[in-house]
Amino acid sequence: MEVITGTAALLVVLSCFTLFNYKAPYGTKAMGALANAACASFLVEAFHASFFGGVLGFDFLQQVGDSNGSLGGVAAAILVPLALGVTPVYAVLVGLTCAGMGILPGFVAGYLISFVLLEMEKRLPGGLDLILIIVFAAPLTRFIAQLSTPVVNATLLRIGEILITSADKSPIVMGIVLGGVITVVATAPLSSMALTAMMGLTGVPMAIGALSVFGSSFMNFVLFKRMKFGSDKDTISVAIEPLTQADLISANPIPVYITNFVGGALCGIAISLMGLVNQTTGTATPIAGFAVMFAYNPASKVLIAASICIVASVAAGFLGSIVFKNMPIKTADELRGTNESKAA
Repeated sequence: MEVITGTAALLVVLSCFTLFNYKAPYGTKAMGALANAACASFLVEAFHASFFGGVLGFDFLQQVGDSNGSLGGVAAAILVPLALGVTPVYAVLVGLTCAGMGILPGFVAGYLISFVLLEMEKRLPGGLDLILIIVFAAPLTRFIAQLSTPVVNATLLRIGEILITSADKSPIVMGIVLGGVITVVATAPLSSMALTAMMGLTGVPMAIGALSVFGSSFMNFVLFKRMKFGSDKDTISVAIEPLTQADLISANPIPVYITNFVGGALCGIAISLMGLVNQTTGTATPIAGFAVMFAYNPASKVLIAASICIVASVAAGFLGSIVFKNMPIKTADELRGTNESKAA
């Protein structure tokens, strides 16, 4: 019952993020900034703190990773206003007030305060806007972040806790749900790194997220190559980072999302049954997700699991290309006008 509850709640949250991304003012820009904040904080933490520090024993790099990992809220509160057009110094000014806050409260505060800052910049004379931003906007940003923290704890973090505690009770179901969902999110504008960070996933669920997304690189390479979505450059790009091809994926959601769910679910089942763990949240990303697994599991076990994920993902990509071979698709040339540009 806990698995069903947690999964249903997760799907509701993902639906809300999707609506925000496409319907809210500057939603796509804000979500892109959230993904960038996750990269700037948790991706650095994964490489330096968990891998170079935890596995290889470099204390200095451990400090680098810990520093970045603790500033997810600050990164979000700075990058979101910047993405929405706020003057850089004002974005940094309000963003620094979110020190100690989580990445989602920082995102909420940064998004809402951006509209206030844009209006102040437009209506107030130079110099006066700086004073008023310092006096009013800075504390207001911190207040919004603090106000949103209990809501985050009661929703996303609670969902993460449910999924973590239920991992041992229903490992196969958990593998299917998390492996499929997180892999699909990795191809969407929502960012799998940001989602897993906001949910605070650790242990087996985070291992599922990390290695399933690692496997998706091979799956998407095969799918894009065989379906001829774009050029070789597009195919390589989607394998390295799916967000680089977000427009192409959004134009062909059915073959990409269904194939990714199937491949991710297969990987998730294998990872959950093998009992791998990952204690670094926010590492649902191909390269760092694979590397950080060595910090918490025997190397041989990680390599076996990664090999299974590669085989399962390639098989899913191959199968998806067969199932959807007759489906009308939009290619990169059609979507971006590449051929027309060259002709001109």
